[in-house]
Amino acid sequence: MTTWPRPVPLIGDSTSAKQRASEPDGWAFSQHDQDALRAIVAARRDVRRFRPDDVGDDVVQRLLQAAHSAPSVGHSQPWRFIVVRDPTTRTNAALLADRQRIAQAAAMDPQSARQLLDLQLEGIREAPVGIVVCCDRRVDPVGVLGRATFADSDMWSCACAIQNLWLEARGQGLGVGWVTLFEPADLHALLGIPDGVETLGWLCVGYPDERQTAPGLERFGWSQRAAVDDVTMNEHWPTTHSPPAPRSRVAAPTPHDVVRSRDQADALLTPPGSMGLLDKVIDRVVARTGLSIDCATLFLAAGDHPVADLGVSAFPRSVTADVLSASASGRSMGATAAAAAGFGYQAIDAGASIGDLLNTDAMPVQQVRDLVDQGIVIGGHLAVRGLVALGEVGIGNTTVAAALGAVLLDVAADQLVGLGSASDTAMRARKCAVVDGAVGRWRSIHHSGARPDPIALLASLGGPEFALLCGVAVGVARQGGIVVLDGMATCVAALVACEIDSAVGVHLVAAQRSNESGHAAILQRLGVEPLLDLRFRCGEGVGAVFAAQLILNGVSIRRTMATTDV
Repeated sequence: MTTWPRPVPLIGDSTSAKQRASEPDGWAFSQHDQDALRAIVAARRDVRRFRPDDVGDDVVQRLLQAAHSAPSVGHSQPWRFIVVRDPTTRTNAALLADRQRIAQAAAMDPQSARQLLDLQLEGIREAPVGIVVCCDRRVDPVGVLGRATFADSDMWSCACAIQNLWLEARGQGLGVGWVTLFEPADLHALLGIPDGVETLGWLCVGYPDERQTAPGLERFGWSQRAAVDDVTMNEHWPTTHSPPAPRSRVAAPTPHDVVRSRDQADALLTPPGSMGLLDKVIDRVVARTGLSIDCATLFLAAGDHPVADLGVSAFPRSVTADVLSASASGRSMGATAAAAAGFGYQAIDAGASIGDLLNTDAMPVQQVRDLVDQGIVIGGHLAVRGLVALGEVGIGNTTVAAALGAVLLDVAADQLVGLGSASDTAMRARKCAVVDGAVGRWRSIHHSGARPDPIALLASLGGPEFALLCGVAVGVARQGGIVVLDGMATCVAALVACEIDSAVGVHLVAAQRSNESGHAAILQRLGVEPLLDLRFRCGEGVGAVFAAQLILNGVSIRRTMATTDV
């Protein structure tokens, strides 16, 4: 019987049905290649610590090409990649993640919250490359094959792209950390992402400064990998012995004892992370000042506020001058606390506001600019002397802080106004009314929802010590120093400073959570976790002095304690 050769296409699949039937496994790669793939899949890790070494554009292109080779529903290729190298953008993104980390921890049971707060998120700042993976959804699902029935399959396609990128990176010895601790709207605003495009998080990409043998969250005791049989069912979902739902960390039972690790201190003769939150703060301090730092200065700014005459404070405005007088003689609480700690001390009268916030602006814009500029100079000088602890005194300035905070956080007064020292509920009600009225006046003049101009905001709702402290924070940060914040007023001043220069945020340490009810919300927005929680009401930077002592003691321990030979 005559046969003819099979026409073999020059493109596409050249195999015949006969070949495929006789060799069903003929499409497989070699055993060597399969073993390599399995090794890469098994060794993929979520990396949190990165080396500063650059990742070349050609390497990044290979990662993106791998991601772009992922499967997509209806071959829609919905992924979009934003490559971020600019340090300022990475710093701003890290601040957004810090805020969410603290917010999410607040909703968890205490043990899980502590574990979350111990997790290392510095990769956003440290990794030389950030890749934000977006899903372009600006098309009706009906118009994409496969999305009419599974509308979110475009998002799944983008997740496949992330996995491709991750495996390619692991094969090249690169680390990838996937961070999703963002409010999507905040990340969209930071990167100018249009409506109809959704983000799947931020990928930190760089050469890893850790080589973990197990996934980080598993190693930290957050969870354990389930056996594959525990998540596999045959034919249908069983009516009995159903697999358990994924564990929620909100109000979850306390997990088993865990080991908290701080890889950066793994050469010390102590368990990593043995000093908990203090270790994290020391890491931040040492990264910017080195281990030789052994001194600090308490800087106190005073301001006089006409808003105090509106019945928002239990004490007369004259108390501000009394504290300043006592400071000059070294007898005020802040001055004596600084002296007891062996710290330097500087107190400055920043002057007086001319308006009461409710009816008129606090200060002229030029006065604000002058005070901020003065503070920047002071901060630059103080930074070379060690840690800079901030304190303040000003009767009525918690009302000022609440007004500024209400605009910056876009919340109502009653979320930030507390029952002040020696106050009562009637006074708190007056204080809320004043803050709401002042913020309403601001919003009637300025575009609602727009990012406030920090100088204009200080002029309208601030006070002289806030402007001066804001400048000091900027000045210290620009010199690479560390600012230790005290109570709500200093934290609000720092929040305004972050509006002036977003890089200020990485130079801030929160000394304490004071008894002011709005302080926690301000700390969350700053993305910082307080070292102390002693319900102080004393002001004058006393809490900042206590925390600065703790930090310096911790640095001294790290500087002088024994190290291992590994």
